[in-house]
Amino acid sequence: MLNKNYYCIIMAGGVGARFWPMSNSTTPKQFIDVLGDGQTLIQKTFNRFAKICPKENIYIVTNKAYHDQTREQLPDIADEQIMLEPYRRNTAPCIAYANYKIKAKNPNAVIVVAPSDHYIQKEDIFVDVISKGLALAAEKPCLLTIGIRPTFPNTGYGYIQYDEDEGFMGNPSVFAVKTFTEKPELEMAKSFLESGDFLWNAGIFMWSLSSISKAFAEFLPDIDDLFKQGEGLYNTPQEEEFIDRIYQVSERYPSTTA
Repeated sequence: MLNKNYYCIIMAGGVGARFWPMSNSTTPKQFIDVLGDGQTLIQKTFNRFAKICPKENIYIVTNKAYHDQTREQLPDIADEQIMLEPYRRNTAPCIAYANYKIKAKNPNAVIVVAPSDHYIQKEDIFVDVISKGLALAAEKPCLLTIGIRPTFPNTGYGYIQYDEDEGFMGNPSVFAVKTFTEKPELEMAKSFLESGDFLWNAGIFMWSLSSISKAFAEFLPDIDDLFKQGEGLYNTPQEEEFIDRIYQVSERYPSTTA
């Protein structure tokens, strides 16, 4: 039986510019059967996380323009599981919005946040890693991300430098993060590979609702305060009007910390 406290936030608002012209602003890559196997990337992502979280605990954050495509491709989810952003913003408002929406349902939630367009070849290993990460996040006050061992100096990915000498709270598979570097130049990427303590940043995060809420209050209080104003409105008919208004204001706080 799946853990009722496990939640997933799938971020599906991007336009997929790097896949142009196959992917465009009308039909971005997450809604396309890129591999030609009968499933779009967002369908694959949803089905992957449905092995970890109850289906009713999986939320899709996307742009209003993609509501109909999301509804058509994911018929198993309820309308309240489709979180519509009126404007494209950075990751912080998306996560803050989801935090308060989920909090209104379950303050004991443990959450994984992931993009909608990843290709995962070894799904059994992926499911095991995410499950172990969620279990750790439920037990310890931590914010987790996944690193991938790089195979070449890719300049299109972000990099994580980690502390090789210290496992997190005695866990040999979890390490403290030293630095994040976003899409380095080629020479820097080569030096990262040579150093041996850098990983590709998968852009997948895991944390308990209590841990991420504390982090927002400490490091992004402006964003947190904006979405906190909606307590009592989330999961009600008033949510949409509130989000439309708050997203206009959130443009003043262009942080990408979260």
